[in-house]
Amino acid sequence: MWSWDAFFSFLTNPQLIQGAWTTIWLTTVSMVLALPLAVLVALGRASRIAPVRAVTGFYVWLMRGTPLLVQLVIIYTGLPQVGLRLGVISAALTGLVLNEAAYLSEIVRAGVLSVPRGQSEAARALGMPPWKVFRVVVMPQALRVMVPPLGNSFNGLLKTTTLVSVISVEELLRRTQFAVQTNFRVLEGLTAAALYYLAMTTLWGLVQRWLEVRVGRGHQTGPSRGRRIKSATVPALELETR
Repeated sequence: MWSWDAFFSFLTNPQLIQGAWTTIWLTTVSMVLALPLAVLVALGRASRIAPVRAVTGFYVWLMRGTPLLVQLVIIYTGLPQVGLRLGVISAALTGLVLNEAAYLSEIVRAGVLSVPRGQSEAARALGMPPWKVFRVVVMPQALRVMVPPLGNSFNGLLKTTTLVSVISVEELLRRTQFAVQTNFRVLEGLTAAALYYLAMTTLWGLVQRWLEVRVGRGHQTGPSRGRRIKSATVPALELETR
């Protein structure tokens, strides 16, 4: 039978609280490290150099085509056989970052491709170097497209971290499993863990909506608004080049 006492004891259990914190920082660090790698991979896939396109394309194909669980096990147990031994946390971060970067690179690539080519051509015509065109002209416009799927990826990563429990990382799920062993109240323990995940994803949803509003500020649909933005593009580029 369901036990409310056991359920509430799980909700306030220090092991679950510590596990939730581990899940949060593991997700945050993985996302922060994966995003720059994703930008490099996206640029590599758009490169005019065939070997670069081939290498980055193979990386995305491999990471997206194999399960993260398999990748984590190979990193943690397979790499030591070739002389590369990683700790539990290092192996977990490596697997999460490499896997997530492959998916994020497609989001970045889609965002960059959504920017009209005329924008970057106008910037280059004004004498901007390529790196500045990407930073000043392309990325600010691409962010409006990228932020919603990037936020969804962070939300998904919060739950995907449960997989690192297979290599003994003591995140929320594994801590819950330890706590359940004291009284064998599995349903109550897992329900409490589910509420922790629900709270974390809900709070992130609020942050994501704030980010979407902030990034989209000043961008308004409509013919008149579109004409004002378009007409202001070249003067803004001229100011950036001075």
